[in-house]
Amino acid sequence: MQFRWSFAASAFLASLVFGQPTPEKYKTRLAPVAMDASMRSTIAGTGSALATLAGKTLTFSGTFEGLRSPATVAKVHRGRITGVRGPSILDLNVSPAANGTIAGAVELTTDQLDDLRRGRLYIQIDSEKAPDGNLWGWLLK
Repeated sequence: MQFRWSFAASAFLASLVFGQPTPEKYKTRLAPVAMDASMRSTIAGTGSALATLAGKTLTFSGTFEGLRSPATVAKVHRGRITGVRGPSILDLNVSPAANGTIAGAVELTTDQLDDLRRGRLYIQIDSEKAPDGNLWGWLLK
């Protein structure tokens, strides 16, 4: 009887440890948004971000530097295809500074999960001098 209980307990614990799917990792390099010559005085900077998907929860962390004015918002956007701008769908936390961090965690819908895996989601940081986008980067494996 003791053996069956120990075996059952061990099997249950193993299913908890080994049954969990490996989190999916997505990363991006944050670079200036597409711009014309008139925007060069307001848009600059670099950064990077990592997004980790565990179940339906997507957790973000990243850094940026060199903005010409303080960051105001950071959002996740959805484009029709990779590289094409689209509407914002999720809010992230951002340091209100020229150099700082972005962070957040959101639960994705089934459609948003599909968009993530198809490379349709990107992070965009807006700033005081560039309210329509300063840095952006597509979340890819």
